[in-house]
Amino acid sequence: MADNNINYKELYEKLIIENQQLKEHLKKYTAPKRNKNYYENHKEEIIEKVKEYKERTGYDKKPPPEKIKEYSKRAYEKRKQKIL
Repeated sequence: MADNNINYKELYEKLIIENQQLKEHLKKYTAPKRNKNYYENHKEEIIEKVKEYKERTGYDKKPPPEKIKEYSKRAYEKRKQKIL
């Protein structure tokens, strides 16, 4: 029985080390430093591109007043239905 505990402890330690190694390896692909450096160095250019895109597509963050009224009405009806 003591042998099993030792084996489990060794296995546990090996798995922890392997897990740490895999996490380090994965960081290279999921969040490389070069991407961060690129965005830091080209921040103004990216902001300008986003502004131009929003102007071209007519992107508007706020919904039109008709939609706001519709959403408010729907929310009011749901609250009313919950109470009843």
